[in-house]
Amino acid sequence: MTDAILLEREGGLLTLRLNRPDKKNALTRAMYSQLGTALQQADSDPEIKAVLITGSLQCFTAGNDIADFLQEPPSDLDSPVFQFMRSLLECRKPVVAAVAGAAVGIGTTLLLHCDLVYVSADAKLRMPFVNLGLCPEFGSSLILPRLLGQAKAAELLLLGEAFTGEQAAAWGIASQALPSAEATFAKAREMALRFDQLPPEAVRISKQLMKAPDRELLRRVVEEEGKLFVQRLRSPEALAALSGFLKR
Repeated sequence: MTDAILLEREGGLLTLRLNRPDKKNALTRAMYSQLGTALQQADSDPEIKAVLITGSLQCFTAGNDIADFLQEPPSDLDSPVFQFMRSLLECRKPVVAAVAGAAVGIGTTLLLHCDLVYVSADAKLRMPFVNLGLCPEFGSSLILPRLLGQAKAAELLLLGEAFTGEQAAAWGIASQALPSAEATFAKAREMALRFDQLPPEAVRISKQLMKAPDRELLRRVVEEEGKLFVQRLRSPEALAALSGFLKR
């Protein structure tokens, strides 16, 4: 257990709060393990009606902790990061996200698997995988071209272009953009708590129906991306880019 992930219960709502402010909530192996376990436990707990994933008012997450990644990079699809991905992908309970500040790498791609996403209008989202010698992950190479079209997805995935919370909402990556971080957190909490008043089995079946058409394809894509991501981590391009990032 690590204080870098705070678990908070409020009625039927479980909040998973990223709490590593000195590192801009950068994610480590231990954090991925705790997030994955918390999602699995929430999924099997009949008292939990929804899960809210959030960071701080200043930052959602800077993505992977590069030093932690280089020290012990994921070697296969059983590594903590991929276990977390599967836990979120397979979660039957509604998952809500509240995003303020930076959301980098997996901090953006995990939003593609949440049911409701609320962002501050000035949030900064970015997926700089290619910039770091890596490749897209967590189904982003499938979901974003379908959602945005090939040309816009290429700007985000091939060039690593940043975009705002306001753009994320306009493009359908987020449910709504709010004028401030405080308003974003309040809205996300309000919407997540609404599941306390809804029939849980009806919610579960409805989410299942919405996800079903692409579920098997998405699983295959996430697995293929993961295998290639692991290979890329060992490549000279990635090692040079990641080492250069650490030196900066």
